[in-house]
Amino acid sequence: MQAWQLQEAKARLSEVIQKALNEGPQDISLCGLAAAVVLSHADYERLTRPKPSFTTFLRESPLHGVELELERDASSAREVGLRVI
Repeated sequence: MQAWQLQEAKARLSEVIQKALNEGPQDISLCGLAAAVVLSHADYERLTRPKPSFTTFLRESPLHGVELELERDASSAREVGLRVI
């Protein structure tokens, strides 16, 4: 992400926007501190669109409906020798 000082970003706003469209988000600083980010509308839409619920995510998974054969070790826990001090 390219960083711009506010004064430079104001003077070259068209370039900042073009870079946001072609190269990704552009960082704008004010008095040396990060203050804002200019990003393309497509990036904004991607970041702000509603996310599906976890249940919906699982149902839409390409693995939905795949049966897993899980086996669990039925043996008892291992013996642990403890010393009393």
